[in-house]
Amino acid sequence: MRRPRAPWHNAVLQSRQERDRAIAQVTRLGLPPASDAPKNWDSLAALDCVLAHTDKRARVLDAGAELYSRTLPWLRLYGYKRLTGINLAFKKRKRVGPITYAHGDLTRSGYDAGTFDAITCLSVLEHGVDLAAYFREMARILKPGGVLITSTDYWETPIDAKGRQAYGVPVHVFTRREIRKAIKIAGRNGLVLTGRLDLACDEKVVHWQEADLDFTFLVFTFKKV
Repeated sequence: MRRPRAPWHNAVLQSRQERDRAIAQVTRLGLPPASDAPKNWDSLAALDCVLAHTDKRARVLDAGAELYSRTLPWLRLYGYKRLTGINLAFKKRKRVGPITYAHGDLTRSGYDAGTFDAITCLSVLEHGVDLAAYFREMARILKPGGVLITSTDYWETPIDAKGRQAYGVPVHVFTRREIRKAIKIAGRNGLVLTGRLDLACDEKVVHWQEADLDFTFLVFTFKKV
C-alpha cells in the first residue's frame, strides 16, 4: 500500500481545510475512514508516525482503543501483526485478525517493561486520565527509542463545559497551560517531543454534539530516550 504523508505528529488541527485534506488522503489511500470526520486527522498522523519509526515486526499498543478506532485496523492493512488495543470497557478478550482487544487500564497496564515499540492514545486523556500516571506507565512499557503518539481535545484558553459529564467524568478540553504541564510531566519520565509544537489555535474545527461544545484537536508525539 502507498504510505501516508501526514507529518503533523506535533500539531494543532487549525482548520476545516486541514480536516478535509486528511479525509481526502485517507480516501486516496483506500483506508476505511473514521466515521467522526476530524478523527481522520489525528488517526492519519498516528499511522504516519508509527510507519516512520517502526517496521512490520513492531509491537504496537492502542491505549484506550475502541472497536471503531482506526489506528490498529489501518496498521493491519500495512502488514503489522503484533497489534493490541486495551480499554477498561472491554470485558472479554477479542481477536480480529492480528489485533487483540483486551481489558486494560492505560495507567496500570500490567505489561512488562519495554514491551512496545509504539503506543497510540487518541482522544482519551480528556476523559479523566491522571497525567502523571499515564506518562509514567507509557514510558515504562515503551522500548528505548519507542514513540508515544497522543491526541486530545484542545483549545488555547479554558472552555466552560457547564458541568457536563461524559464516561462518568466531567467533560474537559485541555488548554495551552495544561499541555505545557503535560510536556513537563512526560519529560520527567524520559519522554521528549519529537518536534516543535506550536500551541496557537485558529478554528474550532470539532463539534461534540452530545456535550454541545466546540474546540479542536491536538496531537503530540514523544520518544523514549
